[in-house]
Amino acid sequence: MSEWRCDERMETTMQKLLPMLICAVWVVAIAILSVQNATPIAVRFLVFRSVELPLGVILSFGVAGGITITALLLVLLNPRKTAKR
Repeated sequence: MSEWRCDERMETTMQKLLPMLICAVWVVAIAILSVQNATPIAVRFLVFRSVELPLGVILSFGVAGGITITALLLVLLNPRKTAKR
């Protein structure tokens, strides 16, 4: 019985640790890219053009926006209702 509890605790620990590791890898990758590419660039989309910013800042905004949109979609489109127990 104690082995089962240990396996269950290790599984939940790994489930919590994996997203943190993924975020840490992203942060390190963006930090390396931003240090190597400090030249300001401007993003052009259709007829719009952004202010010139370093590549690392633009990547950070892109990743933060993607994480935010994904989190909102997961909350809004979650088929399970957590309020009912």
